[in-house]
Amino acid sequence: MRSVSAPPQTARLLRDRTGVQRVTNIELFFDLVYVFAITQLSHYLLGHADLRGALQAGLLLLMVWLVWSYTTWVTNWLDPDLMAVRLLLVALMLVSLAMSVSLPRAFEDLGLWVGGAYAVQQIGRTVFMVIALRGHPLEANFQRILVWCAASSAFAIAGGLAHGNARALLWLGSVCVDLLGGAVGFYTPGLGRSRTSDWTIEGGHFAERCQGFILIALGESIVIIGATLTEKPVSASDVTALVVGFAGAVALWWLYFDQSAEAAAEEIARSADPGRLGRSAYHLIHPVMVAGIIVSAAADQKVVSDPAVTASTASAWMILGGPALFLAGHAAFKLAVWRYLSWPRVAGIAVLALLGLAAKAIPELGLAACAAGVVVAVAATDRLPGLHPPRLFPTACDRPAAGTGLDRLRGRVRPYISLMIPARNCAVSAGVRASVLRLFMTSR
Repeated sequence: MRSVSAPPQTARLLRDRTGVQRVTNIELFFDLVYVFAITQLSHYLLGHADLRGALQAGLLLLMVWLVWSYTTWVTNWLDPDLMAVRLLLVALMLVSLAMSVSLPRAFEDLGLWVGGAYAVQQIGRTVFMVIALRGHPLEANFQRILVWCAASSAFAIAGGLAHGNARALLWLGSVCVDLLGGAVGFYTPGLGRSRTSDWTIEGGHFAERCQGFILIALGESIVIIGATLTEKPVSASDVTALVVGFAGAVALWWLYFDQSAEAAAEEIARSADPGRLGRSAYHLIHPVMVAGIIVSAAADQKVVSDPAVTASTASAWMILGGPALFLAGHAAFKLAVWRYLSWPRVAGIAVLALLGLAAKAIPELGLAACAAGVVVAVAATDRLPGLHPPRLFPTACDRPAAGTGLDRLRGRVRPYISLMIPARNCAVSAGVRASVLRLFMTSR
């Protein structure tokens, strides 16, 4: 009789892919540290409201985003409810908290805390994965990642030890190494290159995690508006500023979640190469939108603090630059997922740029109202029929793997069946569309 061996330790740590991959409570708990990190970044921007401060805040945001994003990739494969994985997340959470505490003085006396925390997370997490995935196809991928993280961590620690512009340049080098690594498949001499098809993520879970980070950033806008208003006597202009700031936050939420968030999650979930979409649409593009929200939150505090004052140069670029950054990021997001350029978002950026020409003649409250109005108008266009045709171009899940002429024809025609029979109109049209697609894709 053949004995049945126990499952390898690797299999015990991986998620069960047979059902729906939900976001676990420990993942949500882990994210609470980043609520604090976003608050620290918005206050850092307020305290350094010039070009140098903006660049420093952007660099710190990238460092915060990368340690969070790399952890999100890991928890997409590992089961966070298992004790070993849970303890890993708790340890990373503690180091992230230390990093977040240090952010306001990152370019002063606590640079080594920031650089050291970044290095500890990047190397520690990856070492855990190399050990946990021993014998698994993903082991080679994380061996390559470990080499790149060792290089980026060296830059991060060196930056923490350096001073002035040298610190910023070394940290920029660290961030560039981690971003470039993913772009080139973590190519390492002797170990080869990873392909995005090797990154067998569960797309729906990955999209939901990134959506959660957007909500964390938007929450900072709400908190900063309320907290600022409680610190001063409330007048009619203050109430108006509150309404304008709230409307702007709602408009940003609407832009992201009303139409594209769920549709993009479905797209990556059924994609033939979810790793590619995860890298481009989420890992690389989402921090641009997060940056826009942080800048908008800082602008909200300035407006609520003194609504009647004429906008200074710093206030104007915050009030207009935040929404413009978000619109640019969301346009890039839609382009990465659907290969479709959202012209209303491009037009919104152009209008915000034109408003900048008259910014010094407009009170901060009026300028904020104009910026919020632009975002509301762009969000409203998403509901206009025919302006945003669904899936004009084949995405990764539409492109057939086989190279026969019939397969290529199916790949070209399938998106246009979606256009002729839109799935969102009603349940009947959705059923008809599914039947036509099924018939066409299986016909010989």
